[in-house]
Amino acid sequence: MSFEVNTAFVQQYTTNLELLLQQRGSKLRPYVSQSSYTGKAAKAVEQIGQVAAQKRLSRHSDTPLISTPHDARWVFPVDYEVADLIDDQDKLRMLINPQSSYAINQAMALGRAMDDEIIMQALGTSKTGENGTTSTAFDTSNQQVPAVATGLTIDKLRQAKEILLSNEVDTSVEGMYMAVTAKQLTDLLESTDVTSADFNSVKTLVQGDVDTFMGFKFIHCERLGVDGSSARRVIAWAQSGLHLGVWKDVSTQVSERADKSYATQVYACSTFGATRTEEGKVVEILCTES
Repeated sequence: MSFEVNTAFVQQYTTNLELLLQQRGSKLRPYVSQSSYTGKAAKAVEQIGQVAAQKRLSRHSDTPLISTPHDARWVFPVDYEVADLIDDQDKLRMLINPQSSYAINQAMALGRAMDDEIIMQALGTSKTGENGTTSTAFDTSNQQVPAVATGLTIDKLRQAKEILLSNEVDTSVEGMYMAVTAKQLTDLLESTDVTSADFNSVKTLVQGDVDTFMGFKFIHCERLGVDGSSARRVIAWAQSGLHLGVWKDVSTQVSERADKSYATQVYACSTFGATRTEEGKVVEILCTES
């Protein structure tokens, strides 16, 4: 069992196991496209590029044949697992059986791992091509809002939205999302005039009364990374722009371990991967944090 279990012994005068502060599972999974897969790899998206129609300039002219461009985005599975032991002696010293709490705690850990995969692949190098052998790096030239020595501002939100809309993201059929930390929400409050309509909207966003502003649904996530200059890498995307592939969903198992003096093992595992499906559907917003 965890070497920290003595904190739950009877002499600590507690009758319940309390899960310490943590992100409780995946926050981003509901807002990306998802599919289930088997095998060593999978095509997340089979892509067909746009073609241009031609004018007919004369009667009985030859039929114009326009080659339709094809591409694909690939997703690869990553295995995750976590386990811990509960000794019979520990059960005797505790007022409750911690098996269910351990299982819940481990499932939360796997959910956070899903978010880490989504975040990493959102701004990472995607595998593309018919066989998934081509590497496509994130387009920092066209899909990035620079830090310019500021945090998250209303102007940066406008820039991110403009990038997505100029890339023909159809907001009538899919939503736009933005993952931010608590610091970026505070930045928005500080960057708006107290007398402006924006301030009242951002205030209700920070208070949790609403979760949507300027067309984006905001998702609070403290797992966003930083770049080489320590600027926070905020991510904005259209739902179909990020994809989560699941080979095995979160699974837990409680069993007896004969090799561990018949201790009870609580085990959880999952297999999944993520990818960015299309360059124009994901925007990086760099935010300086002071």
